[in-house]
Amino acid sequence: MKKRLAGSAILALCTNAALAQTAVNIYGIADAGFVHESGGVASVNKLTSGVGSASRIGFRGTEDLGSGMSALFTLETGYRIDTGEVDAAGTIFNRQAFVGLKSRAGTLTLGRQYTPWHNALAQVADPFGTGFAGGAKNLFPDFGTNVRASNTVIYAAPAMAGFSADVAYSAGEQPGSNSAGRQFGASLGYAAGPLNLRLAYNNKNSDVAAATGVTAVSRSIGTNILLAANYDFKVLKAYFAYGIDKGFNSAPLGNSGTPFGGVKPTASTDGNEILVGLSAQLGTGTVLASVMRKDDKTSFNQDAHSWGLGYLYPLSKRTNLYAVYGAISNKNGAGYTVANNTEAGTGNRASNLGVRHTF
Repeated sequence: MKKRLAGSAILALCTNAALAQTAVNIYGIADAGFVHESGGVASVNKLTSGVGSASRIGFRGTEDLGSGMSALFTLETGYRIDTGEVDAAGTIFNRQAFVGLKSRAGTLTLGRQYTPWHNALAQVADPFGTGFAGGAKNLFPDFGTNVRASNTVIYAAPAMAGFSADVAYSAGEQPGSNSAGRQFGASLGYAAGPLNLRLAYNNKNSDVAAATGVTAVSRSIGTNILLAANYDFKVLKAYFAYGIDKGFNSAPLGNSGTPFGGVKPTASTDGNEILVGLSAQLGTGTVLASVMRKDDKTSFNQDAHSWGLGYLYPLSKRTNLYAVYGAISNKNGAGYTVANNTEAGTGNRASNLGVRHTF
């Protein structure tokens, strides 16, 4: 009897130890392509890392804590496959770095994370997934802290009857002010059958708090509202997005210099964007296409139109070749450039030829 009790105790301890172990997965993307850019001050030919999806390596783990609760973490760094360097000097895990808890009540994560606004654009609205020369970055303000933010807490509610929701708060962490530099956002989604719909909001405070040797700066709040949708018609999938941007730094330009020479373009503080796109099977590959319009409602009236067309050819489930072209027509000195997932671009036309492998 004592031997059986001892054996049961050892088995229970081993089982609990096994349940408590963290399962860690290594994942990543290796993406490199030839990029030709024109229409700017000079034409550019280059080998670029992360044309369709930023090249990255990450570590993702979970631990079962029992009673339906688990701990989780993600650490993800970007790298340039063309040079072997990290894609942001002086950083590590610059893409994502968070830890959290998941239970039946939802998921709470803390660290550097994507904003709800960016996730709606990349996951729902854009057939190019905000990558390649045809992606939404060409006209939508998918740059800076609109994409991801540090010091962020995100709560994601459990999905129910097709509905999902999340809310995010990023602390500005400027001494002497609880509001300067802070950011918050939220999204509400619905997915059922062929329909995927999401409404997202972002609110950004770009004030600078007074400090020794630093003069306080007060700016208007920057806000972004995005309605994103896609619908799967089987023969093709249709995409739609409508964005509204208001306030300081709500719509930062990807290329903040003078890509077309002359007067430096002014980032819009009051405008909207619209995107209509599709993806469809053609042969063994997939055709991607989109058209976009930027309506700048400021006195500069710097409007723009953009279109993109691409073809992805799968060599396997994890590897594909791509060929993409994108073009922008700028009005009244607007400075929108054809971007890709990693770079803001230098002109109003660009083409991509490359290979992307996920692991």
